[in-house]
Amino acid sequence: MNTPAPSPADPGPDGSGAVERLGFAAEQIVQELGWDEDVDDDFRFAVEDVIGSDLEDEDYTGEADAVVFWWRADDGDLTDALVDLVGVLGEGGFVLVLTPKDRAKGAVDPAEIDEAAATAGLHAGGASHASPQWRATKLGAPKGRL
Repeated sequence: MNTPAPSPADPGPDGSGAVERLGFAAEQIVQELGWDEDVDDDFRFAVEDVIGSDLEDEDYTGEADAVVFWWRADDGDLTDALVDLVGVLGEGGFVLVLTPKDRAKGAVDPAEIDEAAATAGLHAGGASHASPQWRATKLGAPKGRL
């Protein structure tokens, strides 16, 4: 018997949704980068529901508590992209790198994410299921880096 994967907004056993377990909370400023037509809108809407506002787009120039970063293998150099993101994060902020699960659609090797994160000065907090098609890897900014 196949059990369907939970939606990003489905409550867990403790009543919290999957996006809350990833670190999203009310009133955070969350910037979204790498949007394209293949992203998971249910995940995006679940984040907006938790934070209580729309996601900021690539034109946002302020500091962010978190970045939702959609990334595919053919999007370029991940290390360069993460280095650029570090300046956007506030102290204690995080980047949620969302990569396709299907190799044919641009899956990224987890080792590549870990290496790029380390070079950018971010620490990997583990990977998890974000949606049926996307895997989430949480990268944190070191505390006291500012």
